[in-house]
Amino acid sequence: MDVLGIDIGGSGIKGAPVDTEAGELLRERLRIPTPEPSGPDAVAGVVAQLREHFGWKGPVGVTFPGVVVDGVVRSAANVDRSWIGVDAGRLFGGATVLNDADAAGLAEMRFGAARGHQGTVLVLTFGTGIGSALFTGGVLVPNTELGHLELHGKDAEHRAAARVREEHDLSWEKWAERVEEYLRHVEMLFSPSLIVIGGGVSKKAQKFLPHVRLDTPIVPAGLQNQAGIIGAAHAGAART
Repeated sequence: MDVLGIDIGGSGIKGAPVDTEAGELLRERLRIPTPEPSGPDAVAGVVAQLREHFGWKGPVGVTFPGVVVDGVVRSAANVDRSWIGVDAGRLFGGATVLNDADAAGLAEMRFGAARGHQGTVLVLTFGTGIGSALFTGGVLVPNTELGHLELHGKDAEHRAAARVREEHDLSWEKWAERVEEYLRHVEMLFSPSLIVIGGGVSKKAQKFLPHVRLDTPIVPAGLQNQAGIIGAAHAGAART
């Protein structure tokens, strides 16, 4: 089934039609900067723009950077707080809406670096914040939001997100120290058998992963920054 996947992030909103059987984009993705302020009406306008760009009339799956329960937004850390309580599924014209990292995780479990893995898998996306998707036996535990675990008295993502490396002009090696500290914390909490690192930074994994040492195997996302789009489409197909 072909589904339009849309990935809403703190800095950009990306979309493309997806072949959900193969886990592949059918057309080149389009990225539009996230509006500022990033309230519901402004973001819904970008979602409509992506539908129009691709001439899309079929099913749509959309990711959101926060907790999503039955299509309703329950948290909003990196977008406008006016999202809290909004029925995003209805706002987006009946689209399937899920947490952004959960979508990326679903894609990595089915098509990417964690394909076929039946142990406890933790997929972490490093970007504007840190997103998380936790799986055991191939089953998703939704909305874990582990980027908000506390480290040194603040949200972990305020120390170790990819945005922090850029804002503080950290070297890859220095940033890797922060990433390792965070990963050791989640490793202690969940004892995963595999950790997958996703988000835009995954395509530069060779710059920092060699400096990260864990007991758990750690690999870059196979789908890199397309995982959110593919996972959103996959969720949309599952609901249809």
